[in-house]
Amino acid sequence: MRKPYMRIPYTDVLASPTITPRTATTILGAVAALQEFFKASSAAGSSPSTVVLSGAGISVASGLADYRGPKGTYRVNKTYRPIYYNEFIQNHEARKRYWARSFLGWSTLLKAKPNASHYAVKHLGDLGLVQSVITQNVDSFHSKAHPRLPTLELHGYLRSCVCTSCHKELPRDLFQHELARLNPAWAAFLQEILAAGALDTENPDERRVRGLRTNPDGDVDLPDAPYTTFRYPACPRCLAAPPVVADGSLAKVEVDADGAWKATSTAGILKPAVTMFGENIRPSVKAAAEQAIENAQSLLVLGTSLATYSAWRLAKRAKDRGIPIAVVNIGGIRGEDALFADIDPLQEGSQGVRVELSTDELLPALVERFRLPSSIKAAHEDHDHTAEQHGASVFKDMMS
Repeated sequence: MRKPYMRIPYTDVLASPTITPRTATTILGAVAALQEFFKASSAAGSSPSTVVLSGAGISVASGLADYRGPKGTYRVNKTYRPIYYNEFIQNHEARKRYWARSFLGWSTLLKAKPNASHYAVKHLGDLGLVQSVITQNVDSFHSKAHPRLPTLELHGYLRSCVCTSCHKELPRDLFQHELARLNPAWAAFLQEILAAGALDTENPDERRVRGLRTNPDGDVDLPDAPYTTFRYPACPRCLAAPPVVADGSLAKVEVDADGAWKATSTAGILKPAVTMFGENIRPSVKAAAEQAIENAQSLLVLGTSLATYSAWRLAKRAKDRGIPIAVVNIGGIRGEDALFADIDPLQEGSQGVRVELSTDELLPALVERFRLPSSIKAAHEDHDHTAEQHGASVFKDMMS
């Protein structure tokens, strides 16, 4: 009997937040509160001291669905569940289904660009207010928007695949080319739906009319699609030089006449370079995230409910250290009461901030406020920073 899958945490609606300070219910009030938050953290040292922890909500304005927001997948699609790591590793048919859906969704990512929230984080770094970013997102938006501001991708990234045997990475665009070569009928179908504009809308009702549904783990769902016909390539490195297994023998990596991975193989499986549900975060990444929190004087949480333990534990560690925490998220968050329980209700933002506003509206307004000479001087007198102008555009994305 197959072992039941892990329970997905916090799929129900989380408790509504208590806004703090009480004046932070509007953009102007929230900007004032976050100014006080940054002033307090900047006063603790002469270098940027705030770490940003971001989640899927920061990309909603770009067209990417989140999981637990007002229109998140767990709210509107009660039957949805992501693919699990063990399921992907152990089940050839599950991999066919996963890669077929990801193949159809990948073209959207190629058109993707960061939005105003990501560029606002960049500008906060330019102004000397943010020292680094830890993101749960796998879309690479942060590193695209602010390549000079250090970004730690807690859950990996979509831009590459990685072999589960030799751990060598392969660029996702090259992998996409191989998928198209191995699956000409699927490739033709992709061209048809692109020409029909089925992937040009983020409206789920319109996509359902056209037989499509996009999930936030990055794929396009086609009801009753013949996923079993889909083929995917083997790791080219393992195919050329099969790895040695525990008993000292060589693993078996076999492909068909076209180069598609065969189920008789014992190695050479490529997976997206993301941390799948039920998979452990790489130890080096986990250690780096923990160290970033240890070095921070404050934590700014953006667009996440902190439902995943990997994110919650970082916020919990910041709380245990006694550093101020500011949360900008629409909807409740995990452990809301614990994070803000001991804050003076009359404080104006220096001890912590809880705001329920969209990041794409609030963060640019905050940047503009800090760009005023008096605000920059008050927040960070020992630094002279300039901010490079960037444009931001609406984004459509997939999460494979």
